[in-house]
Amino acid sequence: MPDDRTKTDFRDRDRVSGDEEYEVGYLASKFGLSIPQVRELIAKHGNDRETLEAEAKRLGVR
Repeated sequence: MPDDRTKTDFRDRDRVSGDEEYEVGYLASKFGLSIPQVRELIAKHGNDRETLEAEAKRLGVR
C-alpha cells in the first residue's frame, strides 16, 4: 500500500526541543559538547537547529 501523502504530521524537524533528553544528547554527542553546554546554547540562541549547529561549530569542538 502506498503512503497517503495527505496525512502528514506537523513535526518541527528544524527545531531542537530542549525538553527532550534524546535531542539534547544527540546534539551534544554530534559536536562533542556537554548537556549543560547544549542547554546554554538553546537558552541563548533559541531552538532553531541550523542556528544551534552553527553556534556549536563556532565553539570549535568539531
